[in-house]
Amino acid sequence: MVTVTVTTGSSPASAERIKDLADIAGIRSNKLLGYGLVVGLDGTGDKTNQAPFTTQSFNSMVKQFGINIPAGTRYNLKNVAAVMVSAELPAFAKPGKKIDVTVSSIGDSKSLRGGTLLMTPLKALDGNVYAVAQGNLLVGGFGAEGNDGSKLTVNIPSAGRIPNGAMVERSSPNDFNDGSPIVFNLHQSDFTTAKYIAKAINDMLGPDVAKPLDAASIMVSAPLDPAQKVNFLSLLENIEVKTGRAPARVVINSRTGTIVVGQDVRVEPVAVTHGSLTVSVSESIQVSQPGALSGGETVVTPQTNEVSAEEEINPMFKLEAGTSLESIVRAVNLVGAAPSDLMAILEAMKQAGALKADLIVI
Repeated sequence: MVTVTVTTGSSPASAERIKDLADIAGIRSNKLLGYGLVVGLDGTGDKTNQAPFTTQSFNSMVKQFGINIPAGTRYNLKNVAAVMVSAELPAFAKPGKKIDVTVSSIGDSKSLRGGTLLMTPLKALDGNVYAVAQGNLLVGGFGAEGNDGSKLTVNIPSAGRIPNGAMVERSSPNDFNDGSPIVFNLHQSDFTTAKYIAKAINDMLGPDVAKPLDAASIMVSAPLDPAQKVNFLSLLENIEVKTGRAPARVVINSRTGTIVVGQDVRVEPVAVTHGSLTVSVSESIQVSQPGALSGGETVVTPQTNEVSAEEEINPMFKLEAGTSLESIVRAVNLVGAAPSDLMAILEAMKQAGALKADLIVI
């Protein structure tokens, strides 16, 4: 039996909060990135000949503490690894707030387990430092290796996290208090939803307070005083509005066999049948043994015993015009189609112009 996931969508009568449907333009998180060193590893660090940047970084670091290593000195930093440190700076994060960081090896370090990240500045796209990371890593994976070259690895030991591992040093800029109107950006563009949001805001606060700009944005006039603006937004984001119904879509995941059919999918009159042809060839091996004085050679010859063809017979089912989703699933289940067969049926119906929905394959 085919198992199909059904998305019912949002009917015109359903209601959702504005905060669940849209984000406020200009209020967003920012990505941070830094380069640093992890020390204290148990011999699983970078190899000097494979990752020379690790040695260079280590030399630059120790010079800051007044330690000068003579040029040409050869050493192996088995307990040090070069890493990239990434984090996400939330909107309105103030100096002193702690955020999580992810640490990933960029050399040939086998494991960061038990390591400590040294002080690492984290920069944003504008090149400014917004946070500084440091701390002990939590690594979920581990690896073991034998003398004969055999090894076992569980999860990914070359990456880890440091909860609250970075301290915010600078707030990210935003235009919340610059006196400009508020713009709500919908998570999913839809003209009907944009119209409903503007109407709900105007019904509560008065005409022309909100204006839909396009299918994704609604502009709202807001107070200039920051305190009043906060109260104003708290009121707006909890308004419940009707939402438009999602477009008719059929989504197929060809790798997993998952099929998701939207509620508004409809079909034109069509008749469908689907079957498979199986051809079987049975062979055996015969050995031809020559006589003792013939001077011949032993010959192995294949012999075909049977060739058969079997075609699966499936009944044809008919779908009427405007058939609902439940009828489609019921008809396909009666035929006994597998998920791969259902994919072929839906694709053929789309090519025939009978499937009134977008067919998306991921």
